[in-house]
Amino acid sequence: MSRLNSRSRITRLVDFLNECGMLRRTPRSGYQFLGTGQENVAEHSFRTAVIGFVLAQMAGANKERTAMLCLFHDLHEARTGDFNYVNRIYNTSTRTQALADCLSGTGLGPELMPMWEELEETASVEAKLAQDADQLDLMLNLKEQSDLGNTYADKWLAAASQRLRTPEGQELARTVLETDHTDWWFLGPDQAWWERKNGSRTNLPKIDVDAAQAARDAEDEDGQ
Repeated sequence: MSRLNSRSRITRLVDFLNECGMLRRTPRSGYQFLGTGQENVAEHSFRTAVIGFVLAQMAGANKERTAMLCLFHDLHEARTGDFNYVNRIYNTSTRTQALADCLSGTGLGPELMPMWEELEETASVEAKLAQDADQLDLMLNLKEQSDLGNTYADKWLAAASQRLRTPEGQELARTVLETDHTDWWFLGPDQAWWERKNGSRTNLPKIDVDAAQAARDAEDEDGQ
């Protein structure tokens, strides 16, 4: 019998939040085989939830439900760790039991365990979108590594593309493959911004240094 069983619900909720924090220190282990890139499970879960929300909006599905499925999809890995596709050939884990133990005594089980079962069954539209969001987060990372010169990432991208289940996921994936991962920031400013040496500040308003110093002196005198 776990010694946690005697703790109050509010204490178990704090235990739960501390356990969620472990995901920030739980690495996604596949990158050791890719050779470049890294992330932890918390980072992966965050963007997966955002992608799920986007996919559900594209599909006209329940955005909040999809995002929640994504947010908690790897919570069990705080206890089991992350098993990549090579690890899974040789290792198994009782993921459902790990999640149930995590939620025990928190009062969250009746809401979160059905979400886990829905995700595992992958019958609902939202679950399919959540599964695609999981793959798309990986694909975004792989595209970045490919852009940076890791040609092995291209092989992984091709494999991940085959795992997508929905038209929305496939459409988004095609655009991921066509889009440079730096475009969102590199193409944002006007071209002239990049052409000016050191981001010239000649067009910024002038600062009256003497007036600024006088204002600071006045503040000092008031404070004395």
